Amino acid sequence: MIEAIGPDIWHAQHHFMVRRIPVSSRMTVVRLRDGTLWLHSPIPLSDALRAQLDELGSVRHIVAPSKMHHLFAGSAARAYPQAQLYGPPGLSAKRPSLQQMQDLPRTVLPQWSPDLDQVFFEGLPFLDETAWFHAPSGTLILTDLCQWWQGELPFLARLFARLAGVRAGLAVPRTVRLLVKDRAAARASAMRILAWPIERVVVAHNSVIARNAMPAARKALGYFTG
Repeated sequence: MIEAIGPDIWHAQHHFMVRRIPVSSRMTVVRLRDGTLWLHSPIPLSDALRAQLDELGSVRHIVAPSKMHHLFAGSAARAYPQAQLYGPPGLSAKRPSLQQMQDLPRTVLPQWSPDLDQVFFEGLPFLDETAWFHAPSGTLILTDLCQWWQGELPFLARLFARLAGVRAGLAVPRTVRLLVKDRAAARASAMRILAWPIERVVVAHNSVIARNAMPAARKALGYFTG
């Protein structure tokens, strides 16, 4: 269920339905230099998935990366009570049941900084998404900001992906473009992301881009920088 992406980084996918549209979401797992695990956008944790995680290390950090990706954060925190749960500003008001959650700061925490860097994407207050860069593997980790629904998909999923503009390649979905409130702030955030030496891109829906990742990221985020 867990597949390797690069050095000390893995992913696992969850398939479900949203308004009759088949959707997949991805959890990304990073093993930090101290051997602990950092879970990004957790998915439901079956016994088998938990066993695989426990083989990789001890889960100590759980991240709900945006206001839209938090559904399974509570169950992950209950599965790993020794871990600290983090979420975007404003999520605690949306999910008051997540009492143990701390707001993600705008700069990377010291315990993560040897391995991870981050950019809080400004200008999209509905999402409040944080983008991440895993330096050891050169991996850009995104949630909804960019998507690429590739591969064999059911008809409704293909139709939605085409309408959203994310079927043919990595792109900012049209649904996200409509949410931009401050284009200058969004452009500045996109430029910060593109300053990273990106070797691969991992997005929640549904691709891992391992070839020509930097050109793909430039093209997709060109919506903001162009």
